[in-house]
Amino acid sequence: TFTVEEAVETIGFGRFHIMLFLIMGSTGVAEAMEIMLIAVVSPLIRCEWQLQDWQVALVTTMVFFGYMVFSIVLGLLADRYGRWKILLLSFLWAAYFSLLTSFAPSYIWFVFLRALVGGGVSGHAQGREENKQIIGVCSCSNRFLSLGKVFWLAGSLLIIGLASVVNPTIGWRWLIRIASIPGILLILVFKFIPESARYNVSVGNTGAALATLQRIARMNRVAMPEGQLREPAKERRGRFKDLIHSKYLRTTLQIWIIW
Repeated sequence: TFTVEEAVETIGFGRFHIMLFLIMGSTGVAEAMEIMLIAVVSPLIRCEWQLQDWQVALVTTMVFFGYMVFSIVLGLLADRYGRWKILLLSFLWAAYFSLLTSFAPSYIWFVFLRALVGGGVSGHAQGREENKQIIGVCSCSNRFLSLGKVFWLAGSLLIIGLASVVNPTIGWRWLIRIASIPGILLILVFKFIPESARYNVSVGNTGAALATLQRIARMNRVAMPEGQLREPAKERRGRFKDLIHSKYLRTTLQIWIIW
């Protein structure tokens, strides 16, 4: 028998992982564009709706408030229903409400819709987790995954460049519409990404997990391990209070402060 981790190590790194990295990494482009969009739109909506400083600041605050609330909800849903489904839902959600934002008739509607966009964008993190779970414990995975930060930088530079051209010509509403295009395009290529084998094994769907591993092996042109895929021993699921247990408290606080 063999486990998912042993299969991932045997399959190694190859063409499938490059495809996965490019698609999942591109979620960082879409995420950065939606987040950084506020910085290049705020001066224009301030003038259009005669906003005060606190009103402009509230837009950013509500985007991240939506991000915070929905990241918890979508994380729980992803654990239950799978990361792939939640990733697809989050991109549909974010693209839909981002497009609606471009038609916002008032400041209140703009703030409300951007908060919902923030909620959708929070689900993009499931793409990064999907990436990590499928690439898994390959020896080169950490170095390769660290390159994903380049996509966020690319998205930030792209939205700033677009703003310098679009804002003075056809306006901020069209900038929002254009910024939603990468997210829409990514939805079309998600069909090439399978659900994580680790998730399928964790819910007892060993057949689907094996199919995913076989697909990766075929794309990488390597052989699967011999034997049958077995489920790991059931472990107690983590709980929130584990984060503040004396064993993990120091690490938890350090991570919170860093973020």
